[in-house]
Amino acid sequence: MKKRMTAVLLLAVLLCSTVLSGCVTARPEGEDSGKNITVAISSDTGTMDPAGSIALTYLAYSVSALDELLTYGEDGEIEYRAAKSYEVNEDATVWTFHLREDAQWSDGSPVTSGDFLNTITRALDPASGSGYANYLFPIENAEAIYNGEADMSALGVETPDDYTLIFRLSEPCVYFLDLLRLPVYTPSCAEYADSVDSGWDKDPETSLANGPFRLAEYVPEQYFVLEKNEYYWNADAVNLDTITYRFFDDTQSMANAYEAGEVDVATSLSSTVMEAYEGQEDLYVADQIATRYIYMNLNVTPLNDVRVREALNLAINREELCRIVGSDTEPTYNLVAKYMTDRSTGEYFVDGAAQPFEENVQRAQELLAEAGYPNGEGFPELTYYYPTLEMDSDTAQVIQEQLKENLNITINLEAQELQANYSTRYSGNFDLCRMNWTADFADPYTYLSMLLSNSTYNCSGINDPEYDDIVEQSNSESDPVKRAELLHQAEQLAVGEQFYIIPLFAMKSVNLVSPDITGIRQIPASGALEYRYADTNA
Repeated sequence: MKKRMTAVLLLAVLLCSTVLSGCVTARPEGEDSGKNITVAISSDTGTMDPAGSIALTYLAYSVSALDELLTYGEDGEIEYRAAKSYEVNEDATVWTFHLREDAQWSDGSPVTSGDFLNTITRALDPASGSGYANYLFPIENAEAIYNGEADMSALGVETPDDYTLIFRLSEPCVYFLDLLRLPVYTPSCAEYADSVDSGWDKDPETSLANGPFRLAEYVPEQYFVLEKNEYYWNADAVNLDTITYRFFDDTQSMANAYEAGEVDVATSLSSTVMEAYEGQEDLYVADQIATRYIYMNLNVTPLNDVRVREALNLAINREELCRIVGSDTEPTYNLVAKYMTDRSTGEYFVDGAAQPFEENVQRAQELLAEAGYPNGEGFPELTYYYPTLEMDSDTAQVIQEQLKENLNITINLEAQELQANYSTRYSGNFDLCRMNWTADFADPYTYLSMLLSNSTYNCSGINDPEYDDIVEQSNSESDPVKRAELLHQAEQLAVGEQFYIIPLFAMKSVNLVSPDITGIRQIPASGALEYRYADTNA
């Protein structure tokens, strides 16, 4: 695809750095025929099995290749996809979905209720490694099955016929429809999707799709190609013939590739790109519904002391951090994303309550002394694990310097490849570990649930019955005002009293998009870009 706009300043910088960043792999053979776009994304991570341990690769794939039952559009209205309708009983514990009878997998076979059940049952096997399994726990007996305390036959999911799917919940869940966009609620073809380690998910012959595009080619650590699914029920609305996703190790290489015309879209770039392309139509900046923060391992001394955790939080100067890291960041003191909107008010959710805490170096020093470490004396050296991404490397160095200056403590830095960092966090084998969470659905629960005692994303040993109880109360509270109060109360307890995490900053999503491309949409829940109905004039 032809590129139209070029940033002169960035061009000079990028051309000088090309030798250091490495060359771009040639486009796959045959890619130039038809309507095609190429998207630059971060390096290859995780499985593409919705029941497995998913990461960036799955997220890029699924938005174009998989249809969930339903989702919410940019206007806030329900957009039916795999389902054509649903009904719910009076107390919101029985949800019945009627599937499209014209929905087909990319091999022409029908998409059935059993395919949805296939993902759910596999995700409830801990061996699958799904980080989203706990979002199935509202379903009757799902948590007990996951914990090995009940048989799968007790699961509150029924498939009375191929086109009816019934969920029976143990208690009302007011955000249940929001959960349906999560991987564990999407279908996987029961004929091929047998386990997370059999390789079916990256083999075009077995990795079937029920969405607008299907997997045509997967080359590990280089790229994967999606081609239009001729069997898609809404194929007439799909304009592109292929979408190629290319893997890059760093944002500099992604920007280089865009500038050279090797890719048509480059996502999640650095703030320097935002500055260089200011005022040009290539630049696409949006609020990212995400929070960058640090997990503290409560099983590690002295992080099991709330005074130490509070001291670490109060000693970090987030304004200074953001000035150094980039203009696409903004300080945050919450776990819930700064730019997440409260549907009941239309305002940002975090603005509905007081800030959980304020920075105060003097108080931080007092707390550390109270915990037995005056002026940092006797404080053990802790290690901070983070991905080898430019933003995270800069962040780590600033935090290391600030904690040394303000508390006289030593934080060792351990940079890891992204997948290795995920593994370190999941295993709980860390002192401090970087965490970034982009909302999976448009509700604060997507954040607060991660600190629950039974959460599969609770990697730091948090076990707080009071917190669990408040969040559980919010699940069934139908009054939006009362529910918001409970959610704010839970966040205040976790972030402003127990200091289970160290929130750092919110981010803007900085992207470069060829002006020839139209129809790109932004997913309301996460702020990510969606290409399923995109078109090109090139």
